[in-house]
Amino acid sequence: MSAKATGKVSAAVMLSRVLGLAREVMFTTIFGAGAALDCFQLAFRVPNLLRDLFAEGALSQAFVTTFSKKLKSDGEASAWQLANKMMTLATVFMSLVTLIGIFAAPWIVDLLTMLARSDNNSRVYSPDNIALTVTMVRVMYPFILLVSLAALVMGMLNAKSVFGIPALSSCFFNIGSMVGGAAIGYWMDPAWGPRSLIGFAIGVVIGGLAQLVCQFPALSRAGYRFAANFQWRDPGVRQILRLMGPAVISSSVVQINVVVNSMFAVHVGPGAVSWLNCAFRLMQLPIGIFGVAVATVTLPALSRAAIGGISADFGPTLSKGLRLVAFLVIPSTIGLAVLAEPIISLIYEHGHFTPQQRMETALALRAYGYGLVFYAALKVLQPAFYAIDKRWFPMMVSFLALGINLGFNYLFVYVLKWGHESLALTTSISASVNFLLLFFAMRKFAGNLDGGALSWLLGKLVLAGALMAGVCALANLYLFHDLAQLHFSLKLIELGMTIAAAFIVYFLAAKILRVAEAQEALAMITRKFRR
Repeated sequence: MSAKATGKVSAAVMLSRVLGLAREVMFTTIFGAGAALDCFQLAFRVPNLLRDLFAEGALSQAFVTTFSKKLKSDGEASAWQLANKMMTLATVFMSLVTLIGIFAAPWIVDLLTMLARSDNNSRVYSPDNIALTVTMVRVMYPFILLVSLAALVMGMLNAKSVFGIPALSSCFFNIGSMVGGAAIGYWMDPAWGPRSLIGFAIGVVIGGLAQLVCQFPALSRAGYRFAANFQWRDPGVRQILRLMGPAVISSSVVQINVVVNSMFAVHVGPGAVSWLNCAFRLMQLPIGIFGVAVATVTLPALSRAAIGGISADFGPTLSKGLRLVAFLVIPSTIGLAVLAEPIISLIYEHGHFTPQQRMETALALRAYGYGLVFYAALKVLQPAFYAIDKRWFPMMVSFLALGINLGFNYLFVYVLKWGHESLALTTSISASVNFLLLFFAMRKFAGNLDGGALSWLLGKLVLAGALMAGVCALANLYLFHDLAQLHFSLKLIELGMTIAAAFIVYFLAAKILRVAEAQEALAMITRKFRR
């Protein structure tokens, strides 16, 4: 695994996540975190879940694993033939899924809102809002076809060691959805009423098309030429589908949990869906920047190391990926937890987003933070099981995680009467259990993952993180005690200074404690400035 490649992917994914955050800020500024935006977020849950099930989760991981092995064992010509078969199959199958989804939209929305309607929660899901949500589900469903094809293209490029453009493709989605959605939304309703949300639903499809098309030049340079191929009775296609079966469940547990949480959130009351979504978007920043970036670079290497059996390079490659994720994500976790309110105030507290909504979102963000490191590490650990053809074990663990999520949701919301933040906590609990079970299982399958070194590293990082948390706590006490009165520019400067100081303290502490990953990160940054 190359630190240089990881750095490129991290930079690209960071830009994508920032644009995704800007998209959420645009929504909350125009609509606030209330009932109308809840309808849009709930409608987007459906294609977003399918994206993780069939596209960026299962399909991408299964395809990269098989395609990488095909490249190494049979050469480019055979690998491109496999790619054409999968592109054709994905186009036909996901077109059918899209048509079924458009037809079944009323029943899908009924399912998602049944908890609210069973409590007669008409404050959010009135007949007009139900009809609006159904319309938006239908409009957004073609997004899943486009993003599935984009995931296949991304997998081809990653297997060919092209990481930058695929990682940037999500930026094109965010730009397309923002620009296209805002233009059409304003055209449909200049007063930005609920009808304008349909324009943003159309923007989601525009963004999906942009995410696919932007990768075509790089794919052409890599040597790919599309030709429809319906010969699906192929060992490579069968292998991808075999990997996808369990991966559909195991790689998408958190997204399924988010949908389940949304169903419980409508029981909590107006705004809960949007508060959870705003917090989840912030949590996705370190996961996307670090967890996904490390996983993107690690998976092809793990697949090559598993050809003909588990080689001596497999364990060290996986262990290195997990250590790098821990080093990068732990400070992000601490920063998001301790500085939750200043960060949310700076990013979201504009227009119709109120101080009360800021506090509610901060509660959810802190609860998500408990499982952030485990969630990011899963991005590296889960695909490793597919590389060694142990795909069924993550699926079984995922069943357990789903059961834990449902059980705790019911306990927290219906029995203990806790608020929306408890739903974020269940996501953290299920992600933590999922990771720990998979980690100990991988030690059995792949041998020593140098767990002692990982534990020793975590101890050092907790100490460095405690010093960093002290810096953030002092900033809360002296700089951010009255956020409502702080001007945006002053919040930006003070928060920027706090984050910089906290990062320096964490990095210096890691250096003093002789954390090898700190030196690797420094070398990566130094190379950037030398260019």
